Amino acid sequence: MKNQLVLLACCVLAFHATLKAGNNTVDDRKYWADLLYKIAEPVLSNMSKGELARNMEIELSPVWDGRNERVTYMEAFGRLMAGLAPWLSLPDDNTSEGNQRKQLREWALKSYAHAVDPESPDYLLWDKEGQALVDAAYIANSFLRAPKQLWEPLDKTTRQRYIKEFKGLRRVNPPYTNWLLFSATIESFLLSIDEECDMYRIHSAIRKIEEWYVGDGWYSDGMHFAFDYYNSYVIQPMYVEVLEALVTKKVQLRDTSGESLKNDGKTAVKRMRRFGVILERFISPEASFPPFGRSITYRMAVFQPLALLAWKGELPESLPEGQVRNALTSVMKRMFSAKGIFGERGFLQLGFAGHQPGISDWYTNNGSMYLTSLVFLPLGLPATHSFWTSEALDWTAKKAWNGEEFPKDHAEE
Repeated sequence: MKNQLVLLACCVLAFHATLKAGNNTVDDRKYWADLLYKIAEPVLSNMSKGELARNMEIELSPVWDGRNERVTYMEAFGRLMAGLAPWLSLPDDNTSEGNQRKQLREWALKSYAHAVDPESPDYLLWDKEGQALVDAAYIANSFLRAPKQLWEPLDKTTRQRYIKEFKGLRRVNPPYTNWLLFSATIESFLLSIDEECDMYRIHSAIRKIEEWYVGDGWYSDGMHFAFDYYNSYVIQPMYVEVLEALVTKKVQLRDTSGESLKNDGKTAVKRMRRFGVILERFISPEASFPPFGRSITYRMAVFQPLALLAWKGELPESLPEGQVRNALTSVMKRMFSAKGIFGERGFLQLGFAGHQPGISDWYTNNGSMYLTSLVFLPLGLPATHSFWTSEALDWTAKKAWNGEEFPKDHAEE
């Protein structure tokens, strides 16, 4: 009897140790997939029928600048698709997750058509507002991330409409900020499908981003450095993916071999790895992160560089996959368990950890909130990938404050 009690005690301790580590890899992926489906469903189920404008609750910042509120729909759709694309690139299967993907992909393809159909109630606001450049870039980004699943299945008329709308956005003169990368992303997509593209818009963006590198994994957003998360929302990921598109098409900018672009790409990834290390250390032992800078309402988009590194298999050695997955899952659960994230009809609402409209900026509406989808890029890895199957590990700050060994940190060039 005594031996049985000892054995039972050991089993209980082992079980609790497993719970403490959060080592439930299947549940992690299911949580991510279910949450992304919950975020995407109200947008795509409505837009696939041309009913997004009719049914989406629009919520504007209390300090809204007066621009046409219809920018909300383009922001919601474009930003959502940029984060959703990798997941939808996986092949169909008969699992519950596979059925979710299949449904979302079907809705997405119909929604893409409505977005550029002038006769559709959900024809997006491609003209009049300069904001269209931003969210068209996220649509182009979605095509770059899943061309075979999201671009190629579109009918010829829809594809030609996108090409026309993308080229029409050359009317927007982007300010010398992260906006240069929106133009560059759109032109890079046109390049990827062998359409005429404006290489000046690409090349000038690359030159300016290089000029704005300030060191230790950080870029300035324009001439003057601001301590915010725009390295996450735009700069680091779009810069890396623009360079990837150029390398894929063997573009020659500074030499005939294309080696300079390849080297630029490697350097950009190295910097993003360093930035990823910093982002991971921002996550507190309690799975929160500091809400500094403008656009903090973009929520989990703060971690897009970590998500992109994981999806592309480029995480630094100091950040094991199970550690990154556990950290991001823990932050998601803390953030999305807050009341007020979703409105009555299921659409995202203004705020950070809840419904907090007072923290939104003059350009913010609830369509802007869908940038949070950018954290879900690792869902583009199959369920059998080591990112999903590896042991869950505590993240750096949790180790540090628990008195455990953790890696020292040093600046990088």
